[in-house]
Amino acid sequence: MKNLVVVAGSLIVAFAFNFFLVPYGILSSGISGIAILIGLITPFDIGLMNLLLNLPLLILGYVKLGRLITLNTLVCVLSLSFFLYVLPVVAVTDNILLSTIFGGVIGGIGVGLILKFSGTSGGLDIIAIILSRTSNVSIGLLLTGMNGVIVLISGAAFNWNIALYTLLSIYLTGKMIDSIHTNHIKLTMQIVTSKGEAIREDLLKSIYRGITITEGYGGYTQEKKHILMTVVTRYEMLQVKKIVRDYDETAFINIFETVEVDGVFAKN
Repeated sequence: MKNLVVVAGSLIVAFAFNFFLVPYGILSSGISGIAILIGLITPFDIGLMNLLLNLPLLILGYVKLGRLITLNTLVCVLSLSFFLYVLPVVAVTDNILLSTIFGGVIGGIGVGLILKFSGTSGGLDIIAIILSRTSNVSIGLLLTGMNGVIVLISGAAFNWNIALYTLLSIYLTGKMIDSIHTNHIKLTMQIVTSKGEAIREDLLKSIYRGITITEGYGGYTQEKKHILMTVVTRYEMLQVKKIVRDYDETAFINIFETVEVDGVFAKN
């Protein structure tokens, strides 16, 4: 199900690129924007360039974000590259401002869906997620900031009108991402389980968070339990729940929103 949503999100992003942004030379955010730039000024295919430029960042994602997220990202990168290759480049409207607005909004919807369902669209998304995990800055804001360099490249390669349209598109994409993808919000998870040690080991290998463990017992069964407490982002919540359920289907998981984190948020 998640992979289907990731593929659907990739199709939405590719639609925004080829029908709204690429016909006018407007760049998107991140690595895909660089791929569009290269495709516009060279004979190389945009889909192929998107795939090649993402490979080193996929390796970084595997190291920093874990296997599950990286596999979902690989699905996205492959499907986005495929859709960019097969979809024709056709301008839906002859108005460049409308193309900029709708391209940015539609692209942001696609990326937001991908991020919401434990994936990334690759490229700068991976770097933004890594930075967001160790700060309180939203992914959309981080992407908007990092993509300033794409605006400069666009201005130097084409003209500053295109650069400003690109900036507007990137801003709208970032706003849409933050309206759909709220995973930068911090959550506290309390896990009551009889498989505490196995879950602890897997969590420490899989997520970039510290864990506090206390002992307790069931009020009805009197059975000894471990209580694991950790603070994660919404992005990591599904991954933590999956790990817990792999070891203990009957584990009790209490999740509530964290107002503020004061202290060491990430594990060493």
